[in-house]
Amino acid sequence: MDTWKWGLLGLSLAVLLLLGLPPRPECGWTEPISGADAIASLEAVNLGGMMQWILIRGVDREDPVLLWLHGGPGAAEMPIARRSTRALEEHFVVVHWDQRGAGKSNPPDFDEATMTFEQYVEDAHELTGILKERFGQEAIYLMGSSWGTQLGIRLADRWPEDYAAYIAVGQVVDHLRAEELGYAWLVERAAATGSDSAVREVEQLGPAPYLDHDRYVQFAKRVESYGGGMDLGIAQLLPIALRAPEYCLADYVRWLRGSNRGSGPMWDEVHPDSLFSAIPRLDVPVYFLSGEKDMNTPVQLVREYFERLEAPRGKELIVFEDTAHTPYLSQDAAFCDVMVRILHAVD
Repeated sequence: MDTWKWGLLGLSLAVLLLLGLPPRPECGWTEPISGADAIASLEAVNLGGMMQWILIRGVDREDPVLLWLHGGPGAAEMPIARRSTRALEEHFVVVHWDQRGAGKSNPPDFDEATMTFEQYVEDAHELTGILKERFGQEAIYLMGSSWGTQLGIRLADRWPEDYAAYIAVGQVVDHLRAEELGYAWLVERAAATGSDSAVREVEQLGPAPYLDHDRYVQFAKRVESYGGGMDLGIAQLLPIALRAPEYCLADYVRWLRGSNRGSGPMWDEVHPDSLFSAIPRLDVPVYFLSGEKDMNTPVQLVREYFERLEAPRGKELIVFEDTAHTPYLSQDAAFCDVMVRILHAVD
């Protein structure tokens, strides 16, 4: 899960706002796309009895729909969509969704009791049905990033007929084993620095598992500090997020609250999750996209799960070199090329 980094980004945004550097005054809209067949829409839909926001963009509304499931929970990516998915709009109708409790879908009266794994799955499937009907498509493309892969793989497992393919970026396979691998990696990296203080910091963290959410956040920060997490820093993401016309001042505040909340309310529910026993087979084409340096969702675990997964409609593991947890940010052109290749392979 990558919520803490987005929380830091949100905090940075809040500081800038307080310093009098607000985002553009014209907000709550999305830039139009030229062409009679294009679509560019920012709108609210009712999912699970709650109004939630989606961003729909594509040069041709007849193109395949791609539903993007962001990470976190709470790490809405709508404000940085211009960096992560702009090139994909030439090939897909890209749908970004601020999930319940995240970004624009995090109202002041949000009920954290509704943050259950099953509710997120039901919300996502309800949105799938809306998109299928609206665009007249029998199946849409489904892509999850980090926490979004926990949702995405359940959707593909339960309703394979609704999805043309499942694409996982940084697939969450087994949190507990991932933490064990991550801690061993941290010990090695700290020792390699030759710094006694670096070694002590890792030793003070202690070995996995990190059953307490706050302790996990500390672990994730350490992984990030050694280059095993997000690929772009705050200084690079801030200018992108601040220029997003889709977000108003209140939306950044909501984004900050949702990012800081993270998966806390359902940590005990999602943390023990392991795919090895839960989902041994998928009846959709499956693509795992991983960064070789990712220690948030280690490629070693993704590869092990990939090799054991039964996928009669095909599977592929694609590893991005010199990349960690977000290849769509650090290698956006190469990422788009891979996505287009997947599109052609499935079609």
